[in-house]
Amino acid sequence: MTAAMQLTSVLKTLADPTRRAVFERIAREGEVAATGLVHGSKVSQPAVSQHLRALRDAGLVIERREGRHIHYRVAPKGLGPLVDWLGHYQTFWAERFENLERLLKETES
Repeated sequence: MTAAMQLTSVLKTLADPTRRAVFERIAREGEVAATGLVHGSKVSQPAVSQHLRALRDAGLVIERREGRHIHYRVAPKGLGPLVDWLGHYQTFWAERFENLERLLKETES
């Protein structure tokens, strides 16, 4: 899968607010059993399963099986494509702000 395809997959996956909340909860708690994600949420077990599948397919979470239970945690490199893409724009905007600051100083003189 190309870098552009990975980025698109991550962005599409995290665009869904419920799925993003599931991802954030896993990130916050470190490792969570799938059944634990259903408890205390307003989302059904089948819906949580679909969200987990999408997160796994996008490379954002990894699973660990323990008997009948499946535990999820954030994949270490899952957000890599997004971080790389944002890094490019961080440089882009930093340069633009420096140019703007220089222009403003010139016009003040």
